[in-house]
Amino acid sequence: MTAEVPTSTPLLAVTNLQVSYGGIQAVKGINFEVHAGEVVALIGANGAGKSSTLKALSGLLRPSSGQIQYNGEDTAGIPTHGFAARGLVMVPEGRGVFSRFTVHENLLMGAYCRDDKPAIHQDLDKVYELFPRLKERYQQLAGTLSGGEQQMVAIARAMMARPRLLLLDEPSMGLAPLIVQKIFEIIHKIANDGVTLLLVEQNAKLALKSAQRGYVMESGRITCADSAHALLNNPEVQRAYLGE
Repeated sequence: MTAEVPTSTPLLAVTNLQVSYGGIQAVKGINFEVHAGEVVALIGANGAGKSSTLKALSGLLRPSSGQIQYNGEDTAGIPTHGFAARGLVMVPEGRGVFSRFTVHENLLMGAYCRDDKPAIHQDLDKVYELFPRLKERYQQLAGTLSGGEQQMVAIARAMMARPRLLLLDEPSMGLAPLIVQKIFEIIHKIANDGVTLLLVEQNAKLALKSAQRGYVMESGRITCADSAHALLNNPEVQRAYLGE
């Protein structure tokens, strides 16, 4: 899939974002945007600042400077729990499932900010249709599932919040190739249903093949931005991230 940079008002606009940990600057003044309906990949090596960027976008970290606008609103005044209620939802690196809760209880936690019970039950049906393996295991403790199944729980839980923008942090990490393929099939279905996606993924080739546009991040800075197709065929990106 290829696409030019859209000209409409972005759903997410990041301006001069800086994020620091105890004096260490992880993100050094980056600018990028995501438009409604897009799948955008953010690629780079370990330590490039990708996960720190997603944590800032989702309210888990407060930026040291810069601006994040989501759906036209400056996120600086939004409490952490308010992001999901606005449809900005993250699937964290490492899955973060509630290991002592059942699969079903984990999914209900994704709807914690909702009070529309009939619609929640409808969404549960949709999620179980998207993840039939979870339906088979809905009474099983999440901590006893395989890594791939836990990743499915994490994504399914996020979908229960009815995301408008879904942030995915390393969804393929630690998974066998066949499971990675299944996870990305599900990600494609979610995108085709109209959810906007920002994808952080160490498997750069897989990420770019799943996206319309991409950004390359190095040492806290964005060093390249282009269509996913152009990045896949960029010799420098190929050498650094695609193993070619």
